[in-house]
Amino acid sequence: MEGHDVGNELLCSVTHPDSAEEPGSPALACEHYGSPQQEVTATMRRNDSYLPVPGEEKSLDVDFVNTKDGSDESIPMKNRYADDGSPLYPRQGPYFSDGQRRVDYVLTYQIQKPNSIRRQSSRFGDNNFIQRFCRSLNIRNRGAEAHPKEDPEIAAQEQRTDYHEDDKRFRREEFEENIMETGLELEMDERTNIPGIGFMKIHAPWNVLCREAEFMKLKMPTKKSYEVKQGSNLVEKIRLFIHKVTAPLHPKVDTSRQQSVKFLSHPFSREKQHLFDLSDRDKFFDSKTRSSIVYEVLKRTRCTRAKYSMGITSLLANGVYTSAYPLHDGDIEGVNAEPNDRKLLYEQWASYSYFYKYQPIGLIRKYFGEKVGLYFAWLGVYTQMLIPAAIVGVIVFLYGCATVDDNIPSMEICDPRHNITMCPLCDRACSYWKLVTACGTARASHLFDNPATVFFSIFMALWAVLFMEHWKRRQMRLNYIWDLTGFGEEEEEEHKDHNRAEYEFRVMRKTIRKEQPTPKREESEKGKVKLTCTDRLPAYLTTVVTMVFMILVTFAIVFGVILYRISIKAALHMSTYSARSNIRATVKGTAAIINLVVIIILDEVYAAIARWLTTLEVPKTDKSFEDRLIFKTFILKFVNAFTPIVYLAFFRGRLVGRPGNYLYVIGSYRMEECAHAGCLMELCIQLCITMLGKQLIQNNLFEIGIPKLKKLLRRKRSDLDSKQEEELNRSLHRHEKDHILGPFVGLSPEYMEMIIQFGMVTLFVASFPLAPLFALLNNIIEIRLDAKKFVMELRRPIAAKAKDIGIWYNLLRGLSKVAVIVNAFVISFTSDFIPRLVYQYMFSDDGTMHGFINHTLSYFNVSDFQPGTDPLQPMHLGYKVEICRYKDYREPPWATTPYELSKEFWVVLAARLAFVVGFQNVVMLMSDFVDWLIPDIPKDISLQIHKEKILMVELFMKEEQGKRQAARDNHNQDNCNSPSSADQSPPRTRSRPVSHANC
Repeated sequence: MEGHDVGNELLCSVTHPDSAEEPGSPALACEHYGSPQQEVTATMRRNDSYLPVPGEEKSLDVDFVNTKDGSDESIPMKNRYADDGSPLYPRQGPYFSDGQRRVDYVLTYQIQKPNSIRRQSSRFGDNNFIQRFCRSLNIRNRGAEAHPKEDPEIAAQEQRTDYHEDDKRFRREEFEENIMETGLELEMDERTNIPGIGFMKIHAPWNVLCREAEFMKLKMPTKKSYEVKQGSNLVEKIRLFIHKVTAPLHPKVDTSRQQSVKFLSHPFSREKQHLFDLSDRDKFFDSKTRSSIVYEVLKRTRCTRAKYSMGITSLLANGVYTSAYPLHDGDIEGVNAEPNDRKLLYEQWASYSYFYKYQPIGLIRKYFGEKVGLYFAWLGVYTQMLIPAAIVGVIVFLYGCATVDDNIPSMEICDPRHNITMCPLCDRACSYWKLVTACGTARASHLFDNPATVFFSIFMALWAVLFMEHWKRRQMRLNYIWDLTGFGEEEEEEHKDHNRAEYEFRVMRKTIRKEQPTPKREESEKGKVKLTCTDRLPAYLTTVVTMVFMILVTFAIVFGVILYRISIKAALHMSTYSARSNIRATVKGTAAIINLVVIIILDEVYAAIARWLTTLEVPKTDKSFEDRLIFKTFILKFVNAFTPIVYLAFFRGRLVGRPGNYLYVIGSYRMEECAHAGCLMELCIQLCITMLGKQLIQNNLFEIGIPKLKKLLRRKRSDLDSKQEEELNRSLHRHEKDHILGPFVGLSPEYMEMIIQFGMVTLFVASFPLAPLFALLNNIIEIRLDAKKFVMELRRPIAAKAKDIGIWYNLLRGLSKVAVIVNAFVISFTSDFIPRLVYQYMFSDDGTMHGFINHTLSYFNVSDFQPGTDPLQPMHLGYKVEICRYKDYREPPWATTPYELSKEFWVVLAARLAFVVGFQNVVMLMSDFVDWLIPDIPKDISLQIHKEKILMVELFMKEEQGKRQAARDNHNQDNCNSPSSADQSPPRTRSRPVSHANC
């Protein structure tokens, strides 16, 4: 198309001759802005091929759907704007300017209009507040215009920018031409309320939807339906009774749908269109399916004029397009908001007032796709299963509260008549102290360290197994309801993600570095270039070194908090601190808060580092990128969150030494000891503060506060007041409103929050039985918070099919297995459960716990202190101390082997190890038994799947019989209408052709 002037401002309607179209639906309606300054564009593209601009209507006879009229007409688009720039056709909802074709997908890009056109723009002439809004958002452009044009450096920079923008525009035009060749229809919109942003709206006509649905093997409901039965009559009655009882808890969606009737689904086929209900083509493919079909087409479309092939991901990464997203169905607020699925989700799901109701999982899946639907279904099942765990945890805690006055060890500690003098807790600054001062800590420890916690640990181990089994059954039921039972590895392999932009760029660079191939070898070597392990080896080494370094940084920070506790305790003892009896509580609380702040900060840092390392590895596909990112992020965040807890549970108080022979680190820092009641109380405090802090600050405050803060900053930067901004929002169209929303970054952050929480709930539940309760309260808020975020604050994600939650299930299963071992060690080594049992049944004179405290304390002669470690104030208690006590199983100073480990120590250690082995094997055996007892697939679902297969076979058999009968009827009718008679025909033989005699 020589002589074509890109600089002319024109409106065109292009129809590809190879695709059938709907009536009145041209393939492209576009606006080009230009000036004589852009003549270089035509020169630079003189060798390009252009699509012709039709000057009259075209009628196409290509129609594979067999419509009644036999043809579809393509009506050219008229001018969209009047002479004054106002739109001729109102654009209400996500439609093209004609108000008929639905916008299925949107691509946005940066536009730079000449100054003359920018000044002559009449779109903002009548709306002064819109002009002010545009000026406030275009400060950078105004600053650029203020520079003097005579500056050669500035002029050169502007020329480079124009060339870069021209290059982007050429690639966009090529990509859009290739899109039209696939049959999709485009409409360009550069006269928008958002300065500097152009929109390319994409519509998929019916023939493209049918073709791609067949290619993608999308299962669509057929006309055939059948009755769904839940099982035997008794099971059905119980189900109906439960449904009636819980009716107020169900959201008011899909009220007209019959739950007992299900339509058979079959992969869509254009040859078998009679099987499907195509009476309403506009609703046969819903908006979620249409956008996913368009996205699949975009992923296959390439730009080939550049040195290397570029797909949509490469175009987005290189800034050719700034964003790509499907549109939301409509508005959710306002009197003019029409009923749509998004508004229904906002009213029945994304509201805190509906926290007690079930989630509309079917509607979530219908609007966001199976992957998002599975996440919220899993989160709902997890939250429901936390209810019995929270109830049992509260009962265990109340049992500890009720029996605290009957606990003999704590009563002995609180009895002042025992007059037990304890050895100093630190060198020099600390003095001797009375055991009775630890009365409060001992009583509080009993709330979490009692026989019921052992039962609760076993219960939570079985609870984790039941949760996993319940989710597998729920997942299988959803697969059946959502027609995903046949979605397997073949579909995933066939429709796997295309190459990522970074991977294509690295392959291009590797291709350029290679020597130029000869013409004969060029075709054979084409497509063979790929990244090998050798290419990625530096990235892998960087990943390993960085991950190890980050883990060591976490250990160093935890060690720094340990030194803080040691030094601040000594400083408080030396100062004139009034509440000296609360020194231990003060140190515990402040250290736990410091750990919380460090964990929250490092979580954000580690997330960025994990993404950076994954980017360095240049994964080929998005799925590979996601799996690698999840693995790195989980390791770093898990180590970050649980390192302080693991130290308190298993290391604190173990590497201390004894009076006169303490263990020191970094010079004179003596390793800290546990309280007399054990480290379980400190572990409980750390778990409580970490769990509540992460949930309150990181999960909720950040997710609520950061979006509101960004919105507030946008308002302050804008010159508009609230009324003008509200008026502007009403004037924005659907694609403009969605562009302002935040991009969808995936489900990994949401899953990661819950996985870390699941670890908090299961791993150390023996020390904190209230953890399930706090997790339940958090998740009730989290569900509605995530719902509001998905519905109101984020762009609509691409609907992705998935039949399970992927790698997250393996992480959950691994955590549930590790939780059994961890809780066994917590009960054995962190709490005093085993020493109490050993004393009661082996060393007690009367079989009771009387004398247990004295049994666990060893003797130390103060004259054996190392020089310079004895207290500065030995007379602090008012008398001279000769013998002090410390918690350990060691020989007294008057024994033949003073201060050596006693036989009681080895007996208790053997009992602890025996309990770990026994507890682990018993609980694992019970878990495996429960896993074996509960089938993964519900019986009624397996029966329904089998029934569906039989009905589908019967449907095709009936269809085949109908075809044969129709063929016979047509044959008989042809024979009756034929002038020849079969009776007068000679016999047919194989040696001669068949002939008919005339009547």
